[in-house]
Amino acid sequence: MIKRLALAALALAVVAAPFALDRAYPPDLSRLTATGVEVLDREGRTLSVLPAPGGTWRLRTTTADVPPTLTDLLIAAEDRRFRSHPGVDPVALSRAALQWIRAGRVVSGGSTLTMQAARLLEPRPRTLRSKVIEIFRAFQLEARFSKDEILGIWLTLAPQSGNIEGIRAGSLAWFGRPAARLDAAESALLVALARRPATLRPDRHPDAARAARDAVLARRGGPAAGLSAPDRELALAAAMPERRRAMPRLAPHLSREMARGATAPVTLTLDAPLQRATERLAADILPTLPDRAALAIVVADIETREVRALIGGEWGAESRAGALDLTRAVRSPGSALKPFLYAMAFERGIVQPGTLIADLPRHFGAYAPENFSRDFAGRVTAAEALRMSLNLPAVALLDQIGALRFASALKAAGAAPRLPRGADASLPLTLGGAGTTLREMTALYATIADHGRSLPLRLRPGPAGEAQQAVERRAADTVAAILVQNFPGGGPAGVAWKTGTSWGGRDSWAMGFDRRHVAGVWIGRPDGTAMPGATGRQAALPVLARVFALLPDAPRERLRVMADAPRQQVPADRLRLLFPPPGAALAEGGGPVTLRAAGGRRPLAFLVDGAPIPHEAARREAAWVPPGPGFYRVTVLDAEGAAVSVPVRVRAPEAAATPGSTITLVPISAR
Repeated sequence: MIKRLALAALALAVVAAPFALDRAYPPDLSRLTATGVEVLDREGRTLSVLPAPGGTWRLRTTTADVPPTLTDLLIAAEDRRFRSHPGVDPVALSRAALQWIRAGRVVSGGSTLTMQAARLLEPRPRTLRSKVIEIFRAFQLEARFSKDEILGIWLTLAPQSGNIEGIRAGSLAWFGRPAARLDAAESALLVALARRPATLRPDRHPDAARAARDAVLARRGGPAAGLSAPDRELALAAAMPERRRAMPRLAPHLSREMARGATAPVTLTLDAPLQRATERLAADILPTLPDRAALAIVVADIETREVRALIGGEWGAESRAGALDLTRAVRSPGSALKPFLYAMAFERGIVQPGTLIADLPRHFGAYAPENFSRDFAGRVTAAEALRMSLNLPAVALLDQIGALRFASALKAAGAAPRLPRGADASLPLTLGGAGTTLREMTALYATIADHGRSLPLRLRPGPAGEAQQAVERRAADTVAAILVQNFPGGGPAGVAWKTGTSWGGRDSWAMGFDRRHVAGVWIGRPDGTAMPGATGRQAALPVLARVFALLPDAPRERLRVMADAPRQQVPADRLRLLFPPPGAALAEGGGPVTLRAAGGRRPLAFLVDGAPIPHEAARREAAWVPPGPGFYRVTVLDAEGAAVSVPVRVRAPEAAATPGSTITLVPISAR
């Protein structure tokens, strides 16, 4: 009885031992899970690949990711009985042992694909002890995974030379396309390369690589891999890759942002062809920018608010902006906030596009804003003031609307202004006295383009949220209609646009939209230093025109959003005499009077009482010294014959001080 119990205990121990060993020493799957991340566009096309920890290019690969020809070639070349054995092939092992005994060296390893998968999971020196461990691990893998899952381990970890592992990474590195599109010759090369990745690199050892590939095709592939003779001959004639390709790296800033912490492929709303074209455009433009300047671009779909292209800044080994995503940098928008201000003014009935408003010197308490050009346009329509980006009318409108109300509306539209610590919203807000980002500005202009409906930009596919009516539809459409204008240097027609420039040229902006897309361009230095002379119109606007040239170019695509908008007859840039204004009284003895004009076609001619005043033909101003007290008529003529005249009076010093006299203006040249 005792003997039977002992035998039973021994039998139980023999049966239980493998399970105990398996539980005590489970296979290490850490290399299988330590993979890089693939970032895909909205159509599933590869945008970017981020390496696994340690810098290895490794992507999780399953049998569904590769063509059936590749798995057929792999099984035919490495393990013909893979589908039937339990992880170890006794026939192959016996043959390998006999060859070893006869030759006194290893002739064939006898490893199955399951044993190879075990070795790839836990690399070890090629010793007899290691082979025993591989056999044990192979049984463990067969117990845990299906045959296709075991193939997936091999497909993920198979070395492809250097720091490339796995068929998907190998396909990108050697052929520049997804593994699913590999042909028979390419599949055979990657299968062969896994055997001796160092000595079969096709860029360094093309003859050896070709011989190994052809061996897979001709001697091992053949009928077992489902290749017909003509297909096999065609594959044998295929050229070898001459270089290792760079891994896909579109939208690097956004890819890093969105793939952080991800373990599975990440899908974005970007459009890979548009992203690629926009990056090429940025690469062409960067060398033309001021020293140390960087460029950021955002393009989004107005209806869905999905971002279609994003340039976060410079990229690559020679990057000046480094890893900074400048679409998220908080910078001063200059005058680029004015369209939203005018929409609020139209909504509240403060002004309408045709309302005449004054662009003349004015103080708002201690605040005395100036135009960018340092001159004044006089009386202009609200539409003209917006198009010309005049500062005095904008500040006057903000004074009536209220800076706090304007800031709150911007926040509701997704572009909350960042004010200095402890500061409240004030009148300089409309001229760029707060910070915002290019992403937020793009969302703000999408609000205007989308009839005043506000939604945040989206980077991942999915249903859009519920839109908020940030500003009345009629007001938004009116502003959009005013902003439709031709690009100065040429470009697509039917685009609404506005520029902005912060103090010192630190930030140059150009924002625009057509019926389908909204786009924003920012140019500046990442460290925020000034770029004297740089403006949104000169630096960023030509880039915006080229961005829209990349987008669908059909008349129906251009601002159908304006169909229901009231068509305002915005005057052309007519000839105007800025100074002196009609009926001005000038004080004698104040020095030369600077006559200033705007609009019209140059060269301009200035006349006083019909006599020309000498000046540089290209300039819009002339210096006039009044000969004495009296009444005069100042006239300006442009190259097309347009003329504007105003009467002025020059008073003697004592007369100029007489109480109750008409307006006395100090000559501009003395300001």
